[in-house]
Amino acid sequence: MSTKGAPTFLEGTDAMTLTRYVLVEQRRHKEAQGDLTLLLSAVQLACKVIESCVRRAGIAKLYGLAGDQNVQGEDQKKLDVIANDTFKLNLIASEKCACLVSEEEELAILVDPLMRGRYAIAFDPLDGSSNIDANVSIGTIFAIYHIENPQELNSSEDVNRYMLQSGRSMVAAGYAMYGSATNLVFSTGETVNGFTLDPSLGEFVLTHPNMRCPRRGTIYSINEGNSRDWDPAVREFVQRMKFPETGKPRSLRYIGSMVADVHRTLLYGGVFMYPADSKSKEGKLRYLYEAAPMAFLMEVAGGRATTGKEEILDVVPRHIHQRVPVFMGSAEDIEEFLEIARKFQ
Repeated sequence: MSTKGAPTFLEGTDAMTLTRYVLVEQRRHKEAQGDLTLLLSAVQLACKVIESCVRRAGIAKLYGLAGDQNVQGEDQKKLDVIANDTFKLNLIASEKCACLVSEEEELAILVDPLMRGRYAIAFDPLDGSSNIDANVSIGTIFAIYHIENPQELNSSEDVNRYMLQSGRSMVAAGYAMYGSATNLVFSTGETVNGFTLDPSLGEFVLTHPNMRCPRRGTIYSINEGNSRDWDPAVREFVQRMKFPETGKPRSLRYIGSMVADVHRTLLYGGVFMYPADSKSKEGKLRYLYEAAPMAFLMEVAGGRATTGKEEILDVVPRHIHQRVPVFMGSAEDIEEFLEIARKFQ
């Protein structure tokens, strides 16, 4: 009897883990000193801790409000606070960060000089937290920048001066998504790679190497509840998605969690939009730790990301919590939107 194809029970034991992948990449760059490798290890550990909290949130009574508001004026959920504290603890303990910027903190966090590294990181510890109690996919977003002279940082104003730079100076970006599976997608600027947490190993395993956003998609993603307040360009573009002159209409998919909506767009193509409108004239999504890192990933994967007037990565923010309009996804879909937008400029 043939045993060809019979299970050996060793399948997956040679999997490319995130830790192994980062070490391989480090060896490819002779000038690397291992600091970014250790920082990414701290990031993935923080994501594993948050994933564990999200999984047992109902049992451990972690759903519901914490009783405070963050700097954005949004009610903090219990998991918001846990996720923020987890990220701060792990990043500072890595001794590879000079400063941190969090969605949940009004001011930048300056790391003690004795524990400073050469990087700055901006992060949204729990994106889509309004969906927590409904068990909808949520996530963590992060952007990493290099700091030339970390010992020169003496105040929040100094941090602002270093952090208020365009997304083009980013050295790495990524996100974790906590859903039916836990994914961690990141890039250092060459390729975008997706890893899935294997609960039996406690390791992120490479499952989506060299992710590429299709040139054109069949899905558009936007909160149509705000349609009354859209500008004419957005209204015309969405109308074209619904009633194209030729071909089938696009499908609307909107989760309300940026990580989940952008992850789907990255895989399947299409366009994700969160525009400015008459109520939110600068947009709703924050630049440093939402729009910029996602734009970085989208561009590396072959897609595009724009505010409607300029590429998102070209924006130089004025303050650490600045908001911007966001249109990102398949390159041809974004160009179609920009052709419409130019008519109204």
